Amino acid sequence: MDNNNFPIANQIGIPEALNRAYAHWNAGQAAHAEQLCLRVLQVLPHQPDALHLLGIMAHAYGKLDMALDFLRRACLTPDVAPTYLSNLAEICRQKGALAEAEQAGQRAVAKDPNLTAAWNNLGIILQESGKLDESLVCLEKVAALQPDSPEAHNNLANTHKRMGHLEQAQASYQRALELHPNYAEVHSNLAFLFSEQGRFDEAIAAGRMAIEINPQLVDAYLNLAEVEVSRSRHEDALRWLTALQTFAPTHPGGLLARAQVLRKLGRDDAALVCAQEAVATAPDNANAYNTLGQTLQGLGRNEEALVAYERAASLPGIVAEDALIACAATLMERGDKEAALQAFDRVLQRFPASTKAMTARIDAKKFAIGDSDIAAMEAALSTPVKPGINEQMGLHFALGKAYLDIGDSTQAFVHLDQGNAIKRATFTYDGTATAKWMESIAAAFTPQLMQQLGAAGAASELPVFIVGMPRSGTTLVEQILASHPQVHGAGELSAMRLALDKRGNFPANVAQLDATTVADIGRDYLAQVEKLLPPAAEMAPVLRLVDKMPANFLYTALIPLILPGARIIHCRRNPVDTCLSCYSKNFFGEQLFSYQQEELGHFHRAYQKLMAQLVPLLPADRFIEVDYEAVVDDLEGQAQRLIAFVGLPWDDACLAFHETRRVVRTASVAQVRQPIYSSSKGRWRKHAAQLQPLLRALGVDNP
Repeated sequence: MDNNNFPIANQIGIPEALNRAYAHWNAGQAAHAEQLCLRVLQVLPHQPDALHLLGIMAHAYGKLDMALDFLRRACLTPDVAPTYLSNLAEICRQKGALAEAEQAGQRAVAKDPNLTAAWNNLGIILQESGKLDESLVCLEKVAALQPDSPEAHNNLANTHKRMGHLEQAQASYQRALELHPNYAEVHSNLAFLFSEQGRFDEAIAAGRMAIEINPQLVDAYLNLAEVEVSRSRHEDALRWLTALQTFAPTHPGGLLARAQVLRKLGRDDAALVCAQEAVATAPDNANAYNTLGQTLQGLGRNEEALVAYERAASLPGIVAEDALIACAATLMERGDKEAALQAFDRVLQRFPASTKAMTARIDAKKFAIGDSDIAAMEAALSTPVKPGINEQMGLHFALGKAYLDIGDSTQAFVHLDQGNAIKRATFTYDGTATAKWMESIAAAFTPQLMQQLGAAGAASELPVFIVGMPRSGTTLVEQILASHPQVHGAGELSAMRLALDKRGNFPANVAQLDATTVADIGRDYLAQVEKLLPPAAEMAPVLRLVDKMPANFLYTALIPLILPGARIIHCRRNPVDTCLSCYSKNFFGEQLFSYQQEELGHFHRAYQKLMAQLVPLLPADRFIEVDYEAVVDDLEGQAQRLIAFVGLPWDDACLAFHETRRVVRTASVAQVRQPIYSSSKGRWRKHAAQLQPLLRALGVDNP
């Protein structure tokens, strides 16, 4: 008997049942369509047309796992329809199974080289897999076959964008909008493109237009959040992601973007929850593992971070390069320099033209004249197709450091000035307002307030605060202290800011402080940091925890009130050397004052003025000042002074601080792995000609 004519329930044959099923589906009668397909499968369990339609229906109702199962079964026969393979490829892509998606897509175009939809799906899959040259071939073919298709031009533009062909990408996006002016996805993609070009206001306008057209377009919210992150407006970014959560709470991209923003805001525990949810939702998503690695690294869980990075690098996608670079950086943080350099070499073996790897390892190496990295980075900046704005910025900072290493001040500052200018253009900063804010801090803390609340805080001798300007020796002092077996160096913590943020605006809220409030703030801080302590050791219990957040100098007078047992170490360094070191760094955190010489100098003077006003208010037995130059000249004497100050017995390990294995996550990660050296003292004098704006702002006489 011919199976195709086998009657279903003694009424109709299989071909007629399938025709009716598709007709019901097209008429919006899903239940009838499903019933007919299931009746067909009772007779022919592997009938591909019924399986395919069930897969399409499952996908329409958001049941991706069920859709994937049906479509895989539909595509098992050798004579499978190319359209079915193309649809299988797309569902696999949506599930993050890019290798299987590519395989199905290649089968589809091999069966029917004229199937435009199959070329389109394959092009997008190859794009997401990082196979951009192959993606470009596919999507150019689609645009040629369908020159009046706005979707074709949009997809082609996306690949151009990922290849760094920003002008070609913009032209294709504009062509798509000419064909379809209300194409929300294109407006959203333009938001991302404009952000890459540093055109942030246009980016925001394009993203808002996308949401106005389609209020539930996920990518528009993600792109707007990315724009706000690029210009250091992290709370604004979080608002876009919160809006996204209202209708797509488990979208992997939304969870990952939220994790990244929460990390920027210092809320690492909340970021970890988001990253873990993203991995659970999309277990084959390379970006999910990469973000999980970054979050674990931020929490100091480096071994787990390395596992996540390796998983990210092993999966199809475009983050393998970033994940491998992150592996190398993690090894550098934990003090394994040789392994880190080998890891950077591994990146360059897999991605020979990776300027990201070259810029990421600048602190791990000392450049010499003729270094091939210098030529490669210069070439990357000189290509007709310019890198994205963030990559340009990284290259300029890296080249600035390289030319400083080889003693070429002129060329170093050509790049440092450009890198800083790019960064400075991404955010708003008012130096005058900042200086006035610091004056209001000094005014808020009076001798009467200090006396009234001096013993009201939470009692604990655990915290040791290291404060001062960035690049003033704070990491060196922390490393000396953390080399003591009874001291835990916790790094730069956001705990103080987070504890204060709950109590309103600082320092306006100081006037409302009472004994209960200061004790609550102190206990809140302790609750955050105590969980960072390592497991108790029988021989050497940890008695001190070092919080090396330089910006805590703003809270210097508050600390004795909320934590009267805490100790404060103020690190000082020659102002010009400090500012030069800041100006040469592209900080991960927000140091908004650091990217313009005059602003940097004015900020330093405002900081000095504030500290001069606050120091007389501090308890003498709980506060000391340490000069970087003094530590360089007399390591043993200053180290003994520090250990005595924190109330611990001397340990010779503090003199071998560079051998201490611990995570260091600051701009000084490379320096603290070396013995004391004096080459940074008075370093600025060699570059005085390029530092005139800074010298004027600092009020330093020109040499």
